[in-house]
Amino acid sequence: MMEQMSEKELSRNIIKEAKDLNWLVYHTWLSKFSPAGFPDLCMVRGNRLLFWELKTNKGKVNPLQETWIDALSQVPGVEAKIVRPDNLEEAYKELI
Repeated sequence: MMEQMSEKELSRNIIKEAKDLNWLVYHTWLSKFSPAGFPDLCMVRGNRLLFWELKTNKGKVNPLQETWIDALSQVPGVEAKIVRPDNLEEAYKELI
């Protein structure tokens, strides 16, 4: 089942879990007018700031997405990564 999870389902699951754990969650509704490659989710709680790019298990990360994740990862205190259905349980643990 996880291998067939769409990016939309992945997003919905993560957003629900994050909100249930009192994270503030930002997800661009229509990325058509947003900067290319910017991560799908921005989440903040306390002193933590997460930027997550969501992909299906077979989804490819494009160069602009890699650039954003790499750049954000260099900022002290920012946690930026790619999240796929295969590592959803690990992602949930990071929200606790």
